[in-house]
Amino acid sequence: MTLALKWAERGLLTTAPNPRVGCVIVKDNRIIGAGFTQPPGGNHAEIEALGDAAAKGHDVRGATVYVTLEPCSHFGRTPPCCDALIRAGVAKVVAAVEDPNPQVAGQGLARLAAAGIAVECGVLADAAREMNIGFFSRMQHGKPWLRMKVAASLDGRTALADGQSQWITGQAARDDGHAWRACAGAILTGIGTVNADDPQMTVRAQDVMHQPQRIVIDSKLAISPDARVLAGGGTWVVAAQANPEKEALLRDIGCEVIFLPDAADKVDLPALMQELGRRQINELHVEAGAKLNASLIRAACVDELLLYLAPCLIGDGMPMFALGALESLQHKRLLRFHEIRQIGEDLRILARFN
Repeated sequence: MTLALKWAERGLLTTAPNPRVGCVIVKDNRIIGAGFTQPPGGNHAEIEALGDAAAKGHDVRGATVYVTLEPCSHFGRTPPCCDALIRAGVAKVVAAVEDPNPQVAGQGLARLAAAGIAVECGVLADAAREMNIGFFSRMQHGKPWLRMKVAASLDGRTALADGQSQWITGQAARDDGHAWRACAGAILTGIGTVNADDPQMTVRAQDVMHQPQRIVIDSKLAISPDARVLAGGGTWVVAAQANPEKEALLRDIGCEVIFLPDAADKVDLPALMQELGRRQINELHVEAGAKLNASLIRAACVDELLLYLAPCLIGDGMPMFALGALESLQHKRLLRFHEIRQIGEDLRILARFN
């Protein structure tokens, strides 16, 4: 199963919105086939592994199949994998974890068992869920896994008081941040960051087949059509207040305007998360300013903080989150450390909300 997870990693940047899945086939204590899920419309991991075994001249009858997610039991872009395994005559299927998709949810394993195939589930389940944390979030909660990235000094400042921020962290941390961008289905920022920094919001430190979807939260549609985040079209601009002239201009340059107002004429952030889930975004990567960061936290939209802390002190400057003052420590927001690692000269902290 460890090897199957390694195969699943090969699809880290290419399988979305499908899950990242790896499969290894073993017979007579030998690995006779392996594969991973291809881009949408392509083969799932089990089909790739069966094909790999066939191409090498191996007979899979009586073999054991290790797969990092329960074989699918429904027709999507491709036929059910459990049917292919039944036809192939394998003896046993070991799955790391059940598929959270309601169209599967144990039915794949049940069909395999009904066909006389031995089934086992729960081997390295935690690692398999981590591999597809966004897919599990979308299937179980209807929204993507939101990872908020912040780069700051040890005293929690993301920029000087005048906005200068290039560069607080080192090159290794910046490259690592782009690797996290590449894993996401979408990258989100706010109009404040667009006006202050004019970012591209693209992956540039590594090659990707497709750039993540770019999203800008801009309640009043104040964004300049020349903003770099709009270059090339395709950006989703999420607004709350109508501006027909600007809306038409944005659509003319290939952008989509999504209206999701709340009672205060701001963007309804929880509604946006549900909308992104409907649009099949598994992982949402946020790089924004202190105000939008705080708004997302207050709206309980954030699952995980991706913090890069540089070994320096800045003093007065821009904070990570504009959360305001608490009346009591009893009201503090609790997180738990998931991973702490040094990246170059900087510290990377993954912290998750409880």
